[in-house]
Amino acid sequence: MTFKKTPLNKDKLDQIVTEARRNQELREQSYRGQALKMYPWMCGRCAREFDHKSLAELTVHHKDHNHDNNPADGSNWELLCLYCHDNEHSKYEEMRFGTGKVAASSTPTATHSPFANLKAMLDNKK
Repeated sequence: MTFKKTPLNKDKLDQIVTEARRNQELREQSYRGQALKMYPWMCGRCAREFDHKSLAELTVHHKDHNHDNNPADGSNWELLCLYCHDNEHSKYEEMRFGTGKVAASSTPTATHSPFANLKAMLDNKK
């Protein structure tokens, strides 16, 4: 059986993508603007402070990792610098996909105890 391919309407696809990007930008601007008005301009993890020149390096992090959960009171947001934000998402991905567990179990644990004989050594000195 032969299927008839319908030609892609590139103009329509471009319009859909453009509209989706515009809606995402509007959504981000609204919660970013609200968060910047609510919270002091500092990273919630490393406490780095930001001014108007460096404000682009401050991001809004969604605590529950759901970018559509934007309550007006800002309870799902925290301001993080780019580095702490990337670190937070890396930890989330490791937890989500279990990559952190594999790496942790493959590393050897320390067996040497440097102070194991300390009491006996101190008793011998007396």
